[in-house]
Amino acid sequence: MSDPGNSAAIAVGADRSLGQLVASATAEMSALVHDEIALAKAELRQDVKRGAIGGTAISIAGVFALFSLPVLSFAAAYGIHNLGLGLAWSFLIVGAAFLLLAALLALLAVSKFKKVKPPEKSIASAKQTAAVLQGVKPHTRPAQDKLTV
Repeated sequence: MSDPGNSAAIAVGADRSLGQLVASATAEMSALVHDEIALAKAELRQDVKRGAIGGTAISIAGVFALFSLPVLSFAAAYGIHNLGLGLAWSFLIVGAAFLLLAALLALLAVSKFKKVKPPEKSIASAKQTAAVLQGVKPHTRPAQDKLTV
């Protein structure tokens, strides 16, 4: 026994022309490409944010190391010198403290940069799509005799 609803669905699919099938396949491929692009954008947006935070942290570390080090080191060194330590030792202590601060900010930046990953979901999806498309073979057309008019 056959299901009348099922045969109607087959009949509708059989009534579609080659142009309609090509248009449908083109629309589905277009939607697939757009979805993969959207997935890649979402993954990259998150990694760009992490990279921006890491870049900002390393920039701030550089600013601290270059601009605030001379000004604040003089003030701190003279403050330590007033406690009774030699002036050279005072400057050495202050310089080491600023380098330690810069190193901590650089470590923060490196930890943020290490969290940046390639868009794994997009790559896997693209590979899966490529594998499916490689398995599809074009339909061969039967050789047609030349038509004379």
